[in-house]
Amino acid sequence: MRARSILLNERPQGMPTDNTFKFIEDDLPELQEEQVLLKSLYISVDPYMRGRMSEAKSYVAPYQLHEPITGGIVAEVVESRNKQLPQGAVVMGNLPWQTYSISNGNGLTQIDPNLAPLSYHLGILGMPGLTAYCGLIFIGDPKEGETVVVSGAAGAVGSVVGQIAKIKGCRVIGIAGSDNKVNYLKQDLGFDEAINYKTTGNIQEALAAACPNGVDVYFDNVGGEISDAVYSLLNKFARIAVCGQIAFYNATSRPTGPRVEPILLKTSSLMKGFIVSDYMERFGEAASGLAGWLKEGKLQYEENILEGFDQLPHAFLGLFKGENIGKQLVKVAEYSGAGR
Repeated sequence: MRARSILLNERPQGMPTDNTFKFIEDDLPELQEEQVLLKSLYISVDPYMRGRMSEAKSYVAPYQLHEPITGGIVAEVVESRNKQLPQGAVVMGNLPWQTYSISNGNGLTQIDPNLAPLSYHLGILGMPGLTAYCGLIFIGDPKEGETVVVSGAAGAVGSVVGQIAKIKGCRVIGIAGSDNKVNYLKQDLGFDEAINYKTTGNIQEALAAACPNGVDVYFDNVGGEISDAVYSLLNKFARIAVCGQIAFYNATSRPTGPRVEPILLKTSSLMKGFIVSDYMERFGEAASGLAGWLKEGKLQYEENILEGFDQLPHAFLGLFKGENIGKQLVKVAEYSGAGR
């Protein structure tokens, strides 16, 4: 069996380019006992992967140069020597960017292909959905009538955060980077207000107008000047869930902005950074809540799916250009349906 792979070809300085990635094709070894041959069906691209391209210490180990990039993948077992994972089973796990790969089954979660579209397990029912739920519910603790601001609001995480906040009875303001995204947030997802930060002359004035009663919860996906503007509107006992800082992911220097500590002190606000795995013991609760709201039609979910293994670098780079609405995925192959 021959498989195509995408390797990390270089550690990018600033924005990654096509040269960051290298395509190769090679033969896979024969299966050994307890191993399975996996066919990649859907591959997730996520902003956190940019950090792993650097050697800097972080919450997850960096990618190795000239080795396959890894990430969330839904795959089909096409050959098995593992009794727990028969041929036709569908699994999800952190796997290499390859058309086919071999696994001993460790770290793989078998999923029901009839529960929801397979791609959903990398989005609304996977890491982005769990991140939205855990960050908003366990840190933001939204209460009816409060004002919730979400940056990166049209992305895979932010779009779910805003909808959960609406379910909880909050006034929700989203910040995004295009008029199309603003319309999506207001018309499709029911956000009370949305701001296009790219065309708004003064983001602080626009936020103040959208939040006449101040800000009680801020779900921060971007950092930078947008967050600085939100901090000035924090109410007493506000809560800030720091989920991402995409404004800095490709920065070669770190600009000094307003110091947030005096604001936190004056407002007695809580600011907490988090990684979704911090709440692993509560994933069952989160998944149950998300699935229930999805089934009841209270959650809408948008996916941006590119087709073809070759599209992976383009899909990844598009995250930093604001091209996607909702979850960005690449569809690599069709599910055979053998496990149904």
